[in-house]
Amino acid sequence: MSNREYVIARLEKSGSKFEILVDPDKALKYREGSLKDINEVLVGDIVYKDVKKGDKASPQELQKNFGTTDIKIIADVIVKKGELQLTTEQRRKLLEQKKKLVINYISKSVIDPKTKTPIPPQRIEKAMEEAKISIDLYKTVEEQASKIIKELTRILPIKVARALITVKVPPVTAGKAYSELRRLGDVKNEKWLNDGSLYMEIEIPAGMQNDVIDSINRITKGDVELSIKVF
Repeated sequence: MSNREYVIARLEKSGSKFEILVDPDKALKYREGSLKDINEVLVGDIVYKDVKKGDKASPQELQKNFGTTDIKIIADVIVKKGELQLTTEQRRKLLEQKKKLVINYISKSVIDPKTKTPIPPQRIEKAMEEAKISIDLYKTVEEQASKIIKELTRILPIKVARALITVKVPPVTAGKAYSELRRLGDVKNEKWLNDGSLYMEIEIPAGMQNDVIDSINRITKGDVELSIKVF
């Protein structure tokens, strides 16, 4: 295994260092909560005092500092509270991935308050560059997005908004549309009409309205009654 495939996660506790080998990308996802299985994060099943020297932590040291010798419980603590020893290239790559996630999250959550239309990711990214906004590798997308949106108000007309999409789908495509609509948003109202048509209201982040409309039109081949209310 090459050095690029794993990194050291390190935690100092009561004056002692504890290190484990982890997948850097998965470790960050686990730390954020988007990955739940610590087994996917771990590379090996050993807790070290010093990885590079091959110096393993004793069961007594683990019990004293973590209250257990269970590698999964210890790894959970180290990954969530410790630091990742990333190479420059690993950090650059992971920061770029995080940046894209933040930009897409913001783009789906906001609108231009003047036109009430979504703001494309490219425009969000350009505004972030103008405002010299940096991404924090260790903070969640949601944590950073709210702060960044406030900073972007200096550059862009921008507003966090929701949209209520109301659709009426004819019987021939109602079944497929029903499953897709439930996947796309929070259902606020639904009913099947006497002729077999589907009436449904879903709430979504306002920036997602174009994606939702495209999806509905694709399923119904454009044969749909649709209205949008942004709030």
